[in-house]
Amino acid sequence: NVCFAWGFFFQAVDMWEDENNQEFETEELEEKHGGDIPEPRLATDVKDPSASASSASYPRPHVKQFMARKFFVTRPGAFDQAIEDINTHVTENAGETADSFWLLTEVDHWNNEKERIVVITDSALLVCKYDFIMLSCLQVQRIPLSHVARICIGQFTFPERSLSKREGEGLRIHWDNLKEPSFLSRWNPWSTEVPYVTFMEHPVKGSSQRFTDICQMSTFSAQLVQTIQKAQRKNPPPGNPMGVMVLNQPLLIDTYVGLMSFICNSNKLGYAIARGSFGF
Repeated sequence: NVCFAWGFFFQAVDMWEDENNQEFETEELEEKHGGDIPEPRLATDVKDPSASASSASYPRPHVKQFMARKFFVTRPGAFDQAIEDINTHVTENAGETADSFWLLTEVDHWNNEKERIVVITDSALLVCKYDFIMLSCLQVQRIPLSHVARICIGQFTFPERSLSKREGEGLRIHWDNLKEPSFLSRWNPWSTEVPYVTFMEHPVKGSSQRFTDICQMSTFSAQLVQTIQKAQRKNPPPGNPMGVMVLNQPLLIDTYVGLMSFICNSNKLGYAIARGSFGF
């Protein structure tokens, strides 16, 4: 009952924010056009082939920009500060060299979305939980590249009778072929003993050229495979002389009801996001 109450509460807040955003955009357009809001033009209405595509597109691009600003990672200097903090952690604690930083969404084994900074170093993959509100690194999971056994790329799938749903493509990294998740690990939403991690693209991809680059899954996977192959040539993986395998196959998320993930994902609880102000 508490989960349902909180879920409806956050949904009501999001609906209230969307209505306010629409009112704000309407007032802005009224001021700009002297009280008359022009009707949106469709692509078929454009007769001049040299006309700008942006003038004929609908919905308006600035609406997407406004929604992207709700994520604290898009605030000026936030991601740069995260890079600086994580670089310090990597250098002082592991003595490694960070090759690249990526902003991705982790999808855990219970289908919950979690905002993550992923770092590819010369010898490991770092999955960082970073607080973009307080600008502090909360947790770092280190996956040695020499232990990565296979990388799977494909569409998300669920069991036949599952009520959970997720569209799109993801990437799953397995680092121990000899270890399978135990029964308790599969049914524990907070388990850290699952020997794989799954990523998809972050919602702010496309908000700017920079975020398009650091959220691009295809570029991330290409660099990750190249770095793993280079690391495994220097340090062959134990019990896997063939090295890392790259497979194209569906990514199964073994959940059936998905009530917890529905509440979490529909309200973006796994992201550092502005949720409105309460006061008078």
